[in-house]
Amino acid sequence: MCSGLECACGVSRRRLIGVAGAAGAAALGAAACGSQESGPKPYDAVRGTVVAKTGEVPVGGGKVVIDGKLVVTQPQEGDFQAFSAVCTHAGCTIQEVERNIHCLCHGSEFDIATGDVLHGPANEPLEQLSVTVKGEDIVLDEKSPQGGR
Repeated sequence: MCSGLECACGVSRRRLIGVAGAAGAAALGAAACGSQESGPKPYDAVRGTVVAKTGEVPVGGGKVVIDGKLVVTQPQEGDFQAFSAVCTHAGCTIQEVERNIHCLCHGSEFDIATGDVLHGPANEPLEQLSVTVKGEDIVLDEKSPQGGR
């Protein structure tokens, strides 16, 4: 039984509340990197819409599109690719695209042309999505490519 500022076990209320808060924060962090097993994907909400402009996606690089949790890349001039921005290792959101697609949570890297794993811990490629370029608009197609990942 507790009396005053410490319990019989010798743990202060402040320390007990601090430990409980840290455990709650850890649970929230784990949930943020959790995987979504079923239901609609975040990018489904932006299918059929403009997700980027061609001028926003550098040749040899790419852009993270936050609204649909996707990555649009341009490995070669005029060749636009799109991938889910959900890392296949732990479900974190991809944060950076330079010469490769980077997940900063655990260090996985993916190829900007194929979505294939270049550096783990991820061991599955990113899900490939289909886009169409209409003038300067990059539109996420209504359907995924046949046989896509």
